Amino acid sequence: MQLVVGRIGKPHGVRGEVTVEVRTDEPEARFAPGTVLRTEPGATPAPTADEPGVPFQVPAELTIEEARFHQGRMLVAFDGILDRNAAEALRGTLLVVDSADVAPPDDPEEFHDHQLVGLAVVTPAGERLGEVARIDHAPSSDLLVLRRPEGRTALIPFVRAIVPEVDLAGGRVIVDPPAGLLDL
Repeated sequence: MQLVVGRIGKPHGVRGEVTVEVRTDEPEARFAPGTVLRTEPGATPAPTADEPGVPFQVPAELTIEEARFHQGRMLVAFDGILDRNAAEALRGTLLVVDSADVAPPDDPEEFHDHQLVGLAVVTPAGERLGEVARIDHAPSSDLLVLRRPEGRTALIPFVRAIVPEVDLAGGRVIVDPPAGLLDL
């Protein structure tokens, strides 16, 4: 499974640096110099100013030459991206890693999103409520997006009072929802 760790934004300066919208909890590790990141397959090539009408081919992999934070934004220089035109052609490209390359968290109470997606959601009594469709990261708490059997979705705050157990080995999340939560 491919995990998005960033999205390339606009160029910064004239030497090929770009802004990156970070989508990982560990930007210093993911964007360390020398790290090779794959690009989202099917990224749309854009014409370059050097060769009008000839699309710039987004490389399948980009190697980080340098990364730093500047005024709250991550700036990244990639190997071989030497000018603003090449940097502009990368705009919108997703940077991904393979989930197999991501080490599991050290804390047993911490989970990566991809570990939870697809797990069955059951009550403490074993009643099946649906499955985890995705995780939404809200300011106050993370939310499990539950895909109900009838096709609706429900949001479940990912807090211990409502989600007392995550059983990765058993492929399930135990949820004890307060009355009415799944009807919202």
